[in-house]
Amino acid sequence: MNHDSKNIMVILSSPSGVGKTTITKKIQQKYQSFKISVSHTTRKPRPNEVDGVDYFFISHAEFKKKIHENEFYEYAKIFDNYYGTSKKTVDQIIKKNDIIFDIDWQGTKQLSKFKNLKLIKIYLIPPNKNELKERLIKRNQDSKDEVERRYKAFDEDILHWKDYDYIIVNQNLENCYKQIENIIISNKKDLSKLSQIIQ
Repeated sequence: MNHDSKNIMVILSSPSGVGKTTITKKIQQKYQSFKISVSHTTRKPRPNEVDGVDYFFISHAEFKKKIHENEFYEYAKIFDNYYGTSKKTVDQIIKKNDIIFDIDWQGTKQLSKFKNLKLIKIYLIPPNKNELKERLIKRNQDSKDEVERRYKAFDEDILHWKDYDYIIVNQNLENCYKQIENIIISNKKDLSKLSQIIQ
């Protein structure tokens, strides 16, 4: 599959709780040309999540069938659940739009193997580990055990910053977002296609 060189693919990764999902949504709201790549997952939806918008929620059996049929550009098992990026979905979106991926380092490694994908890889890190723990607790989405598990995973996650083109410390969400915006603009050859919504 040969992708249109005018459209770009941006990967945003970070340890859990650093703000990548919030930033991903901000980019999509501001730039009509961007679509978020919606992953398939076997985890249960959180109360505010919508199937097909936040994730495609599927069973373990369905996910394994898709792996077997080679339907994913990348997939990973994270905290007992699978997450994956469907080739079909990405190939359809990139014909007309830019894509933003909200995926982890495992997914980034796998996507990077496809040389035909023009990837801009951005890694967000928290100012420090204690701040990360505070954010995970404040987020109030996870049980105490889950917070502990995500916090512990940080040490493993942080080792993979070398796989990325840009590293950004998310000290302040607005500054972090502006830095990412500048990266997108500098990498986007045809700026008219960004169709920015004037704020």
